[in-house]
Amino acid sequence: MLHAFLSAHRADLIERCRIKVASRAGPKVIEADCSYGVPRFIDQLIETLQAQPERRDALSGWGGGSKSVTSEMGVSAARHGRELALQGFTVEQVIHDYGDLCQAITDAAFDVGEPIEVDEFRTLNRCLDNAIADSVTEWGYQNNLAYADKSSERVDRFVYQLRRLIHTATLAVVAIKAGNVGIAGATGAVLDRTLLELRNLLDSSIGDLRGLHPEVPIRCTRISVATFIAESKISAALEARHRRCTFTVLPVDPTLAVDVEEALLFAAVDELLDNALKWSPPSGTVVLSASASGDRIRIDVQDSCGGLSAGQAEKMLLSSVPDGSESAAGGLSECQRNVQANHGTLTVSNLPGSGCIFTINLPRQLFSEPVHSG
Repeated sequence: MLHAFLSAHRADLIERCRIKVASRAGPKVIEADCSYGVPRFIDQLIETLQAQPERRDALSGWGGGSKSVTSEMGVSAARHGRELALQGFTVEQVIHDYGDLCQAITDAAFDVGEPIEVDEFRTLNRCLDNAIADSVTEWGYQNNLAYADKSSERVDRFVYQLRRLIHTATLAVVAIKAGNVGIAGATGAVLDRTLLELRNLLDSSIGDLRGLHPEVPIRCTRISVATFIAESKISAALEARHRRCTFTVLPVDPTLAVDVEEALLFAAVDELLDNALKWSPPSGTVVLSASASGDRIRIDVQDSCGGLSAGQAEKMLLSSVPDGSESAAGGLSECQRNVQANHGTLTVSNLPGSGCIFTINLPRQLFSEPVHSG
């Protein structure tokens, strides 16, 4: 049995991991790293393998990456990622720690002729998958906090975030290709979210540049509203699953079109969807829809925030406040700038006791008309 093998060879496995760490170039792991991360994971893996099925999720988390649950192993893995981040280690070190352990277990089992059953190996992979996902997520969070304290320069922050996201996505792919985890698991879900963060970062940065350089002309192209809504659905659907919200996209007339700078419109709609999912409860519903009325197109994002207090709707759409910071309602001024850059308007309607609807209103076009640049 794998749990008996792990118990009997615990010290040897930890030493094998230490040797692997020491043999790699780059920052060497300190005592807190190996003494907490790897040994604690081994103990929790042993406990998971011995536990009854109904107890395993609480110990080590769900399989498949499609559900979110706070597990004992996830809490420990997050702490491990946090400690490494605070001590200046890279996200590569976080992934390598768990990869080293997987290799150490398989090598040790081969050396002593200990067979690992298929179900046991699946449990090992699931635990590694969830631990890597929780560690990397926490590492990224801590690095964001650390960087925010050091610099507020937009360009520096963009470069930092861009490199972080590309680095994290690359290492997630490396972990998946190494065979330690599956693409359908929690690490695959982290990869999905990282790539979507990357796209959103690029979209929002284009909006920032427009605000800094309003003299730069908008380059509009004619796009299908139905196709645009379908693409916007992808990132929001992943986030909705993560937050356990219901996300609904209503059918869109395939003949509808708008002339816009697509990246700016993506940035605006992504911001509205992100806010809607953030403020809706886990049991709530967010609805994305698009329709035509006369010569206008409206894109609606409806949430389940519970409704707005008196005067809050007006404050939400303030372009700025005297000190130049975002409005008190939180970050919708950039969204409004992106909409206005596309010759549109952004409004909000209150649904007392239920939620609110943010509406982007744009000039309607037809596919038969010539595409033009503004």
